[in-house]
Amino acid sequence: MCTRRVRRVIRLHGPTSLSRVVRANQRDAEFVAFVSTRRQDLVRTAVLLCAGDEATAEDLVQTTLTRLYLSWARVRRADSPIAYARASLTNAFVDEMRRAHRRRESTLADPTVLLVREEGARAPDPDLQRLVLAALAELGPRQRAVVVLRHWHDLDTAETARILGCSVGTVKSQNARALARLRQVLGTVQQDLLVGLG
Repeated sequence: MCTRRVRRVIRLHGPTSLSRVVRANQRDAEFVAFVSTRRQDLVRTAVLLCAGDEATAEDLVQTTLTRLYLSWARVRRADSPIAYARASLTNAFVDEMRRAHRRRESTLADPTVLLVREEGARAPDPDLQRLVLAALAELGPRQRAVVVLRHWHDLDTAETARILGCSVGTVKSQNARALARLRQVLGTVQQDLLVGLG
């Protein structure tokens, strides 16, 4: 911080306000570092939660990052800030799906672009990605959240229940119903493919 600004802050607000300014700058730097390293992970999760709707996924990530910034002191004290961020993202998704005024918009962009592969990973199959996103779109918001948290992020039932604010039994039943629905949807697609080949 420049010396003139420091003197001005001390003159106007006293020496204690200078320490508040320094703490705010440190908080901002920590938050920027967190966002720069973890934003892509949050976007991938949001794309899966939104079943490929890129615009809604970006909106959810922005809402989540705003909430995280406002409560950054609590986030930084958490055992795992990324777990806290995922929980916040999931809650924002469920809240958004509950809103009566929510309207669906279609996007022309390819949502699979956001599912960036990690270094050293094999190239993703775009047809398979479209198929998985379409199958996820068939699920309700809570079931989709359970599937993404349990199978994409590999969380156990207790952690998933904590994030969603429900019981472990609810997570298990939602997961079982979601997987049954996915099998049904993907089975229909598989039959269509076999008929098309035959």
